[in-house]
Amino acid sequence: MTNTVRRWRLLVGCAAVAAAGLGGPVAGADPLQPVQPNPYGPAAQPASQPAAVPVTAPLPGVPRTVAAGPAAPGPAAPGPAAMPGVPAAAPAPAPPSALLPAASGTMRDYFAAKKVQLEPQQAPGFTAFNITLPMPAGWTHVPDPNVPDAFAVIADRRSGSLYTPNAQVVVYRLVGQFDPKEAITHGFVDSQQLMAWQTTNASLAEFNGFPSSVIEGTYRDADMTLNTSRRHVIVPADGSSYLVSLTVTTGAGRAVGNAPATDGIINGFSVSPREAEPAGVTHLPDAPHGPAPVVPAQPRAGAAG
Repeated sequence: MTNTVRRWRLLVGCAAVAAAGLGGPVAGADPLQPVQPNPYGPAAQPASQPAAVPVTAPLPGVPRTVAAGPAAPGPAAPGPAAMPGVPAAAPAPAPPSALLPAASGTMRDYFAAKKVQLEPQQAPGFTAFNITLPMPAGWTHVPDPNVPDAFAVIADRRSGSLYTPNAQVVVYRLVGQFDPKEAITHGFVDSQQLMAWQTTNASLAEFNGFPSSVIEGTYRDADMTLNTSRRHVIVPADGSSYLVSLTVTTGAGRAVGNAPATDGIINGFSVSPREAEPAGVTHLPDAPHGPAPVVPAQPRAGAAG
């Protein structure tokens, strides 16, 4: 299948049949080690000493804390000998702290509080950067009035199920001042507000070097349980910033059967600078017959530099 890359730079191809899951779950902190009890108990007071200030008895399993008295001066611990003319090494800087997800407020709430305007972008004529949206075999572009400000919507209309598996891309130009890393910490909240939401995976790791959030899980829509993956990416380009959002959803009862297509979209989706065109796109066959063939990208006809 030949893929023609249009001027508006939405690169739509067919994705590899990838069963690999999307980003790992947010890592939690190691559990604290249990505090060992003090095996010695309180120190006995010599008879010649004045009565000590009573100390509250320690709780079981918690050592008693006693204020330290003045310590007798002792010999200083030997340190490394300094070499003449060589300055002492500075302490290593602490590693940057990991991003923590916001407890409340969607990204729209955050931008509204910062007075940042969201200008919807359309695929025709879009040249700020490249967006690669893989197209599984049998899926098609569809107009969907249920997706406000849609940049692109693709779906599998052959499924015959009540809910059609689909992927949606929405792109906004962000006008105003804000901190991209602070903004992206609100990327989970819109999904977590869905009815009966259950998280299966989530991550705030960067995506192709850009601030990003991704969350996967299930939720209820009327009498249906849906399985979804939602990624937000903040991309700087042309002196501005853009919010790119990908949502891939299918019925939970058909999630396993649709996994080759949906995983292909999730794992093949990418955003990249305008100068970095992908080397090719991968065809996702209707049925697995060995490795998926790679279709080279075609030259861009009349694309702006």
